[in-house]
Amino acid sequence: MDDDRAALAAHLAARFGAAPALPDDLPGAATLARMANHRTIRAYAPRPVAPELLHVLSAVALSAPTKSDLQQADIVLVADAGQRAALAALLPDNPWAAKAPAFAVFCGNNRRQRRLHELRGHDFVNDHLDAFFNAAVDAAIVLSAFITAAEATGLTTTPISAIRNHAQAVSDILALPAYVFPVAGLCIGWPAHPGSISPRLPLATTVHVDRHADSDFDTEVAEYDARRDLTRPYRERRRDDVFGADVAYGWSEDKARQYAQPERQGWGGYVRARGFRLD
Repeated sequence: MDDDRAALAAHLAARFGAAPALPDDLPGAATLARMANHRTIRAYAPRPVAPELLHVLSAVALSAPTKSDLQQADIVLVADAGQRAALAALLPDNPWAAKAPAFAVFCGNNRRQRRLHELRGHDFVNDHLDAFFNAAVDAAIVLSAFITAAEATGLTTTPISAIRNHAQAVSDILALPAYVFPVAGLCIGWPAHPGSISPRLPLATTVHVDRHADSDFDTEVAEYDARRDLTRPYRERRRDDVFGADVAYGWSEDKARQYAQPERQGWGGYVRARGFRLD
């Protein structure tokens, strides 16, 4: 148990710059340490992932909590080589999408709820933003649970949100009907190397007690930029031709540049075309 607590503290310190105080009596320390040791790995060993294992992981992931027991998440396990190739062609900036031994797409599904109303003869009167939001959250919960389950077996995963850049094409490839939409893709495979822990913003920035506070935001972000640069400096800079090459480049500059350029502007139109009202 002491070894598990020590490992947990070390992983949290590596990720956040400092570990929170750990209770003396900490149930599940081994599991928490394994979760805190989540690593970024985008290279996979040349070893297949058994379809049976993917189905078990899907079942475990779908055992996660679901909003009001509505069960509005779907997992599409993409086994067909042609479909894999078509999806990978949409993601040239994510080459691991083609190289991973297995690939899945996690979807929000509000279609089932609407079909229940047809089946039971009740009006669907909550046709507004929450219908979309609930399904998206359910899909995200299941995605997170799948990642945790996969890592428990020794697998590694890489989520890909860029599939939403091509939401209609993804929907066509996977034959997604109205009110079903992709939230993220997921590469799945056996790791080719140990990977590394990705630094995160300090806990003071993201964990609040009683009231939200960001009065020290500038200082905390500067500290994070510097800490992250020590272990994970950016190898490439976004659009120096637009933003300039004489600016110090860290996480804050990268994220600000990312969303200073148009991205996924058709997403709202796609969601509405799926049938959702976003009032």
